[in-house]
Formats: sequence, C-alpha cells, structure tokens
Amino acid sequence: MDRIKITLPDGSEREYQKGVTIYEIAKDISEGLARVSLGAVVNGKILGLKDTIEEDANINILKFEDKEGKEIFRHTSSHILAQAVKRIFPDVKLAIGPAIDEGFYYDFDTEHRFTPEDLEKIEEEMSKIVKENYELEKFILPRDEAINLLKDKEEPYKVELVEDLPEDAVISFYKQGDFVDLCAGPHLPNTKKVKAFKLLSIAGAYWRGDEHNKMLQRIYGTSFEKKKDLDEYLERLEEAKKRDHRKLGRELDLFSIHEEGPGFPFFHPKGMVIRNMLEDFWREEHRKRGYGEIKTPIILNEELWHRSGHWDHYKENMYFTAIDETQYAIKPMNCPGSILVYKTNMYSYRDLPIRMAELGLVHRHELSGTLHGLMRVRSFTQDDAHIFMLPSQVKDELIKVIDLADYVYSIFGFKYHVELSTRPENSMGTEEQWELATNNLIAALEEKKIDYIVNEGDGAFYGPKIDFHLEDAIGRTWQCGTIQLDFQMPERFDLTYIDNNNEKQRPVMIHRTILGSIERFMGILIEHYAGKFPVWLAPIQISILPISDKFNDYAYELQKKFEENSMRAEVDDRTEKIGYKIREAQLQKIPYMLVVGEKEVENGLVSVRKRDEGDLGQIEVEKFVDKVAEEIKSKK
Repeated sequence: MDRIKITLPDGSEREYQKGVTIYEIAKDISEGLARVSLGAVVNGKILGLKDTIEEDANINILKFEDKEGKEIFRHTSSHILAQAVKRIFPDVKLAIGPAIDEGFYYDFDTEHRFTPEDLEKIEEEMSKIVKENYELEKFILPRDEAINLLKDKEEPYKVELVEDLPEDAVISFYKQGDFVDLCAGPHLPNTKKVKAFKLLSIAGAYWRGDEHNKMLQRIYGTSFEKKKDLDEYLERLEEAKKRDHRKLGRELDLFSIHEEGPGFPFFHPKGMVIRNMLEDFWREEHRKRGYGEIKTPIILNEELWHRSGHWDHYKENMYFTAIDETQYAIKPMNCPGSILVYKTNMYSYRDLPIRMAELGLVHRHELSGTLHGLMRVRSFTQDDAHIFMLPSQVKDELIKVIDLADYVYSIFGFKYHVELSTRPENSMGTEEQWELATNNLIAALEEKKIDYIVNEGDGAFYGPKIDFHLEDAIGRTWQCGTIQLDFQMPERFDLTYIDNNNEKQRPVMIHRTILGSIERFMGILIEHYAGKFPVWLAPIQISILPISDKFNDYAYELQKKFEENSMRAEVDDRTEKIGYKIREAQLQKIPYMLVVGEKEVENGLVSVRKRDEGDLGQIEVEKFVDKVAEEIKSKK
C-alpha cells in the first residue's frame, strides 16, 4: 500500500496510508487532540477533519484557539444560520456567508424585512439544527451540473457565482440534512459542536459590494465552543457600545456628521482641542527627529496621478474635477506632492536622508454603507511622512520609524503587534525590487527583535509594508501606523541624487504614518479612554464649582491663574446645587473638579475631586497647579 510522510509542527514525522483523514491523524497523535480538533492546515491549505491527504505533507492540527480553527467553526455556524432562515422563510434567496474576524454573517435577498424578533426565532431554529446533529457532507459537481442544481433550487446569486468560474472548474457543495449550499469549505464534521452562538445585528449590504447591485440583508452572528466564552464576548460588546465614539462624540460635544456631508466630519471646539493637542505632540516629536514639515495642495493635475500609478491602481477611490477645461484629481494620498517638493532641489549623497512630514488632507471615495463615524470617512488628515534616502540608509531609517511608533503608542497606553504585507497581484516593479524591499523590512524587524505576522499579497501596489495593530483598553485591535518601502515612485518620477563619484543615482523612499489618520486615531482614543481623556488631552481639564454665587469672584480668579499656566479651566457659575454641578462635570468626564466655598476663599485653597478617585481633600492652589502641570508635562 502507498505510504505518505506527515511532518508535525515540532518537526517529528509519522507515516500513514495514503488517503488518511485529518481526524485519523489527530486521533493517532492523541485521543484528547482528536476531541478538540476542528481541522488542519496542510501544506498551507485549511482542510476539514473528513478531508483526506494523498501526498507527503506538513500538517498543523487546528483547535478553536487557532485563527483558522475559529474560521472553520464559524463558517459552519453561517451554514446553520442559512439553513434556519430557509426553514422559516422558504422564499429567501441565498448570497454569501463567510466567517469573519469576530464571527460570521450571511447575506439574504427577501421581500421580508428582518427584525430583532426574527433573530430570536432564527436562533431557536438554529438550536434545533444543532441538536439534530446533521453530518456536513461534501460533494463535487462539474460546472454545468452545479448550475442546473442551483437553478432547480432557484438560487440566482449562487448561479452567478458559478457562472463566473472557468468551464473546467469542479464545484463543491456541502449538505446538512435537507439543506445544500455551494461552498469551498472546509467545515466541521457535524452541527452538534456549535452550541454557543448569538445573532447580533441586521445590516444592508450590496451584492458583491457593488453599489450598483441590489441591496441585500446581512445577518451578523458569532459563535464559540463554550457558553462562558460567548458570555464574555457579549459583555465586551456591551462595553464597546458604551464606548462608541459616535455616542460619546455627541455627549461630549466633540464632533458631528451631517446629511449635507456624509463621510465628512465636522469638529466642534472641544474636539478641536483634542485634535490640536495631538497635532502639536506629533509636530514636536517629528521636529526632534529631524523632519521638516511641508504642506502640499489638495488638487493636482490628473497627469500626475497617471505618472504615480494611482490612475491605474486606485482610480475608483478618487474624486475628480475640471479647472479651465483641464482634468484634475483631489489627492487620495500625499506622496506625489512630497515627491514634487523633493524634485525642486538637486541633492548630494551628503544631504540624505531627507525627511518630509505632512499633516495632509486626503479624500477617498468610500461606499456609503461602509462609513462609520470617524473610523471610516471620505476626507481625513494623514500624519504622513516621506523619507528619501541612500540604499545603505534604509535599515537605519526603518528602525528610527519603528522607534518613533513605539514611543508614540506608549504615550497613549497601547500595546501592539506588527504585520508584514508582501507583494500584491496588481503591483508595479520587478521581482528583484520587491524581494530587496521585503528583505529590508524583515531585517529591521529582526534587529528590533519584533515578532510579526506575514500577510501574503497584502502590500501596497508600489511596495511591501509593515502595519502596527494597536490593542485598546477592551482588547480590540486597530490598524494605525504603517511603513511602506518604495523603489517604484523614485523610478516613475526620475528622482535622483549625486553620489560621491559625481554621478546621478536613484534614492529609496519610505512612506509612513504613525497615527494613521488624525480622525480615525481620535475615534480610537475616544473608545480606548471611554471619553475619559488624560489631563493633557482633555478639552476641559479643570471645572471650578462655586458653592454659591458669592464665591464666583474667587472662582474666576482661579480660572485666570490656571489659564496663565496654560491649563484649560471653566467656571460653572449656574445657580444650581453643588451636587448637580459635580454630576454634570462627571458626565462631561472632566479630570478635575474644584469645589470652592468659604474655607477655600479664606485660606487660598481648593477642594479637589478627581474624576475616577472622588474627593482628594483640600490643597493649596500653588501645589494643585504644580501637580496638574506635572501631569500635563509627563502626559500621564
């Protein structure tokens, strides 16, 4: 009989008969592993427990804690959802139902409008399907037979998906009970494992993400192996709702979005305080590190975007306008502007690196359904920088950017992980250039001893990149900073410097952001801090609360003193009870509340309440000023 060699993650090898299933291998390793296994990664491909292996392979058995294990588990959950919906609403047409980072969804076409009450009924039906313990059985059909089957089932969206496949494609389906779905898989062996699940929300979604197509109804859900883990996740969701930056943005009067400008945020005075503090901090840290700040126009000639490659690779995300019968584009990125600034001078190798930083306003066309407060907008300010350097300087410059990112994130209390994205399909440039660029990024990460995840094929069209994913106070991750290494733009724009032999050479270019965009970073901070900004960022740092109007003069003297020390203070001189004023200041999440009455006036004191600590007692005014000044300076 044919034998195959299976290599496990620890490097050990085992021999099996050709055609062995993943489950048989897991069971051979240990009964315990077989009980918790959900599938495997085999030679880089995710397979289900029933799938067989026909050749020598590297194999990693998957459990729920593995990313790919969750994917299998939740993909099966989406099929259970679809089966339940078809049972309750037989006329519904199925679209797609993938696993996603935090759960799964399925898109449906039906005249019926789903309601929260419907979700409860669907959940009940899903529970029945889990208890009925259907086997998920895979079967294969040639393309024509697959189309006929789907036409018989009156599933036009599935028919369209198969018709887009090549003539010789072999199409896979999964059957559970009387429910059949077009699917590449893999899946769990049966439905009984999916016991802890919850349907979360209903949203609209264009078929295939195209706004010219029909709007479908999307049901989102999540699932876990254990109810305890589901409950913890739902608690985190509730906490996330309380922290929603759109809700807090209204309550704290920071920003608004209006029908007259969907995706174009309006910043209010308090929001501008936070924004300006972020920008001031950003400018100061870049000045210390040798960056020169520039400002480039928002609208530039269309020809420039052909030269840069954005026309071929990014046109669908851009806005255009005409000036004097000439076509212009509103910039979606800042790099061509920086390049034009570089080209105004002739540089020697002694001048490099040149570091240009720009808080550049860019505009990108986003579908209306994807807009989300400050997190997904159509106009935003990137905290951009472009570094032009000698090839020999690349690693050192990359390390300096990594160090800057690490410092900035530490100020806000973020932990982070790093992901490296490699050459995409629609890239510019040669294999050698991409290999050189990618190896430089890897070398910088390894020198800094930073672990990283590789995202194959997810780089920018002009170069590979490093992305920083920040973890917030409740464990969610946000992609913010990015470092992109680029050999393409210097080529396309004929950038040069004069080397030590007096000959023209091509510089290398780094594109990078640290915050990502000011708008999105503000949204992340609002949720990270739940609106309770540290003193240095808080729009109002001190609220002075006179017990009655006869102490107003002292309150305003204090306000003047604080403002002379560059502190943001307000006086609440309303004729309200002191308890009411304290509650109002707490709701506005102001870091310090100073209660002033007779004793405070007579002795030059303030009674201090801190936002999360309550009453701190009386303190001399000068000592309080010193305490707050130190907090602001150290950015605690």
